[in-house]
Amino acid sequence: MKYYNLYIAFESNWDTYNKVTELLGRNPQKHKKSKFDKNNEPSMWWLQLKEDEEGENYVDYINIFMDLLEPNLESLRKIGIEKKDILIWLVYEYDHQCALSFLPNELERLGKNGIALNIDCLEKKK
Repeated sequence: MKYYNLYIAFESNWDTYNKVTELLGRNPQKHKKSKFDKNNEPSMWWLQLKEDEEGENYVDYINIFMDLLEPNLESLRKIGIEKKDILIWLVYEYDHQCALSFLPNELERLGKNGIALNIDCLEKKK
């Protein structure tokens, strides 16, 4: 299974959380208070897409996330969110080998916009 995550961090605040939701036009994962939250207000906006093990439902996650972000980077900046606060994170569960490839235009798009990409490969527990 592959989990594609878009994280946007900010100072704990429901108003900012709701503004990000409105700007990006997508419903994030439901907010649950974490040990990092100072109060019950969110400090992270998180959207997750999933790809099944058979790869039948390919998810073009970099382009999907960048299509959401690029037209809104200036609006996000106006509500206090900088590029450094945005992270795309791939979590990949594998059986035998963790092999990943990326198209040059996807990496270029991330780089030009200053968006970080993290990757975790986790061997499935049997």
